[in-house]
Amino acid sequence: MEKKLKLIWDFRGPTASKTAQHHEIHLKEYINIEGLSLQITGYTELTEMHSIAFLVVTESEMKKVRDALKPHRGQIYQE
Repeated sequence: MEKKLKLIWDFRGPTASKTAQHHEIHLKEYINIEGLSLQITGYTELTEMHSIAFLVVTESEMKKVRDALKPHRGQIYQE
């Protein structure tokens, strides 16, 4: 089974949560346009001033997505 990677975008400030929620909409659009094999996205409010949006991709798709969308960081995805 291919490794899954979680690409993460960080948003900070008083509008961080709303921005992360909105960014997730665009991540879902990207999945549909590019026909990615996984459809796992989400957003999480870490604190009142720090939220993240994320997209999970397979290892083989990671470089294409990373170069196109420029996430801030990534990690191995744990289900």
